[in-house]
Amino acid sequence: MFFSGAHTLPYRFQLTLDSVQQSDSLPFTDTLSQDQIQAVCVRHNVPIRDNEDQIYDPSTTLWGFLSQVIHRKEQRACLAAVIRIGKMLLVLCGRFICMNNSGAYCRARKELPTGVVVDLTKELAADCSEGCPKDWLWFGRQIECLDGTTVTMPDTAANQEAYPQLPGQKEGLGFPIARLVAVFSLATGMLKNLAMGPYQGKQTGETALLRTIMDGFRANSIVLMDKLFSNYWTIADFLARQVDVVTLHHASRTLDLSNATRLGPNDCVITWFRPGRPKWMDQAIYELIPKTLVLRIIQGQIRKPGFRVETVTIVTTLLNATKYRSDDVISLYRQRWNVELNIRAIKVQMGMDDLRCQTPDMVQKEIWTCMLAYNLIRLKLLQAAQKKGVPPLSLSFTYGLQTVVADWMLVFAVSPELQERLYEADLKGIGKRQVGNRPDRIEPRAVKRRPKPTPLLTMPRAEARSLQIATGVDPFKKQK
Repeated sequence: MFFSGAHTLPYRFQLTLDSVQQSDSLPFTDTLSQDQIQAVCVRHNVPIRDNEDQIYDPSTTLWGFLSQVIHRKEQRACLAAVIRIGKMLLVLCGRFICMNNSGAYCRARKELPTGVVVDLTKELAADCSEGCPKDWLWFGRQIECLDGTTVTMPDTAANQEAYPQLPGQKEGLGFPIARLVAVFSLATGMLKNLAMGPYQGKQTGETALLRTIMDGFRANSIVLMDKLFSNYWTIADFLARQVDVVTLHHASRTLDLSNATRLGPNDCVITWFRPGRPKWMDQAIYELIPKTLVLRIIQGQIRKPGFRVETVTIVTTLLNATKYRSDDVISLYRQRWNVELNIRAIKVQMGMDDLRCQTPDMVQKEIWTCMLAYNLIRLKLLQAAQKKGVPPLSLSFTYGLQTVVADWMLVFAVSPELQERLYEADLKGIGKRQVGNRPDRIEPRAVKRRPKPTPLLTMPRAEARSLQIATGVDPFKKQK
């Protein structure tokens, strides 16, 4: 028997909160509220009206968009979102709407400012980081991991202009490609910030994108990053913001330890001298950068059963060897692999590897909506972890995603009493689905099931179609 939670539409954004199973009895429920969502909308001049005749108001549109990014394949289509919205309104309000046309929903989705989704994503991550238990931190400090990745999108003229395909691909055969640099919290697993730009071109590298979001790092935090970011300018920029760094030594920089100050076995302090001014940097900014950096070099070994011993050289600004022992710093850096798992969860489990939107503005909105959905799922994992008394990254993200998807249409169709029981059952189930801490896990990048033998396009589709019509022969079909 369905339960009508509201007979009119002024439920606003509570629908989104209910769909990710918020409850006053659960941890972290004060990190995202209906009032907070409405405040973000007001900040971006989004009108909030209690109008029963307005079907695709901001709350309904956001709920529908989130439902698209958590579903896969055909269920990700705009028409599928309209069908879900229609059924939701029928249950909540007893209203029938046309579910055969997605035009109105697509227009409402386009009008929803990207800034609303960006602010909600960042504020949710920041609030959860502030409210997480101290035993999830490292020496009482927040750890942030950053890494880069790429995504592709539909081959439209607008997308190609903003995010050109790789130059080695023939015109009409490639896909627009964008580069992302993402920052995640090690304690909560949530995405805290994101930079996006074309894959190639002037100032489109990962280090250049990182510079656009440097203001998002908070003082007294520690950043884990790979050796691509291990350069003088990036480390100096972090130090100017009172942010410490743990990274690998880049092979292109000569490591001279002859004048190092020894702190212990394979542990020393050295001085880096400021290089010449790069072309992209203004002279005024160059003069503000310190002429030297005092850094700590830690050399350690990682032993993997069945493999050769791997030697790592870590560069860090954590100079206090008494407080931050070398073994602790090495163990901390090895946790950077969690950022790879977070990106895999977003691109593979959530299917963001191949985007669907046809214009650059909607592509950015789709990416940020996916990030908001990712953080909302992480929020459920945090709730389950705190109730279970385990680290949140030890819980299965895939199982959390499956739980949210399974309850997406169910949660608002049951009574409040049943909702509470559903929340508790879900968190109990998520808490039991723990995954191992396997930074050294090795798996062959291969699959057993063979793909369908579909040939690849070697010419634009329109050209191949014209050729087939003219000759009556499929140009890609193997001839006998």
